[in-house]
Amino acid sequence: MSTRRLGIGIIGTGNISSAYLKAILGRDGLPGFPVLDVRGLADMRHETAEARAAEFGLSAMSLDDMLADPGIALIVNLTIPRAHVEVGLRCLAAGKHVYSEKPLGINFAEGKRLLDAAKAAGLRIGSAPDTFLGGAHQQARAVVDSGVLGQLVGGTAFMQCPGHESWHPDPAFYYDIGGGPMLDMGPYYITNLVNLLGPVAKVSAMSSRLRSERTITSAPKNGQTMPVKVDTHVTGSLGFASGAIVQIAMSFDVAAHKHVPLELYGTEQTLIVPDPNFFGGEVEMRKRGRDEQWVQVTVEAPYADGNYRSLGVADMALGILEDRPHRANGDLALHVLEVMEAFEHAARGGRTIDITTPVERPAPLATSLVNGLL
Repeated sequence: MSTRRLGIGIIGTGNISSAYLKAILGRDGLPGFPVLDVRGLADMRHETAEARAAEFGLSAMSLDDMLADPGIALIVNLTIPRAHVEVGLRCLAAGKHVYSEKPLGINFAEGKRLLDAAKAAGLRIGSAPDTFLGGAHQQARAVVDSGVLGQLVGGTAFMQCPGHESWHPDPAFYYDIGGGPMLDMGPYYITNLVNLLGPVAKVSAMSSRLRSERTITSAPKNGQTMPVKVDTHVTGSLGFASGAIVQIAMSFDVAAHKHVPLELYGTEQTLIVPDPNFFGGEVEMRKRGRDEQWVQVTVEAPYADGNYRSLGVADMALGILEDRPHRANGDLALHVLEVMEAFEHAARGGRTIDITTPVERPAPLATSLVNGLL
């Protein structure tokens, strides 16, 4: 286990920053990631950064000061989706590696621009989600890699809910350009599927937008309305280079359902994979045969019991220090972004879209663990 540390700064101190900081610093029973040395927090609203810094015993600083700090090598970009690429480019121009919240960008062209700029500067891009590194999903990956499922036939991926206006304090961006169920939740599902099955080759889709505006029912904006600028029910199929075909549905319009988040079908067995928005959960298998029963798979891989947001940042930092590839990398995020954008093109054009970006399955996390920890 490396004893070196990498200086990081965090830009964007909204809701998700708390989860990142708890995982990094080791709060709520989490072990923490000592490789990450948090040097400061920044936000366009400086008072927000100050409040979050006070909560965690850290320092608030301006974005300019953060970018000028020679002790900060990696910026974690937790701004809203529409700002991901603009902020990321500023960080690259200052000579900083960048790890972005999902999605990498709100369209493929700007995501590619970010990656091209990083490669030209000799810097790294990382991106959420990193939940595929969680213990349950790494255990599922081990099952797939073992070959016990037989030939991979396909699967299903479902994330369907009524929308985020009932719980999020400021949900408008979920329904603005750069939002919608596919760009919001699709990264978790598609990234995990690429981790399990390899690259996507083709996409077909249909989508709908039933309402032009929605009413917020959460505090503090209860009763306010917001425009809906994106499709809120997206369905289709992912054709993988391996030959597997996965049906997918992402929706902010469904009152309730009983589909499990992810199922993978092999000729010999079926695998149930838990919600890819979390690091843990139950993994189950069932052999073919009328009399067979579902069997729970023991999750032996680490990082399964807790919210380890920033696990991908820690792996990236170690990759920089140890001069090895990191797993939640820019090529993976760009591939997923192209796939998500293809749903819009396929739905609007009534055709199947070919995916052009190459990507390799990330290495299993076990290859970078010492005594079960990063």
